[in-house]
Amino acid sequence: MSVNLTSEELEAILDRAAKRGAKEALRSVGLNDEDASGDIRELRNLLDTYRETRKGVWSTIVKFLTVAVLTFIATSVWMEVGNSK
Repeated sequence: MSVNLTSEELEAILDRAAKRGAKEALRSVGLNDEDASGDIRELRNLLDTYRETRKGVWSTIVKFLTVAVLTFIATSVWMEVGNSK
């Protein structure tokens, strides 16, 4: 049996199959209702917030360590100056 399809027909079949697959994938993760777009936006906002928080935490850790090292150095110098008198 031989099937002859034009490129337009093949493209239409593939397009329908892709749409069905996408709908099934969304349905399987619970994103096939009217609230789905809002859910996606909320997830993106949560992800953005998580990323910003992660950057802030690392920045705070680096600042804390920098202050701790500088405090240690300043204390060492102060103690050395105090002992030399």
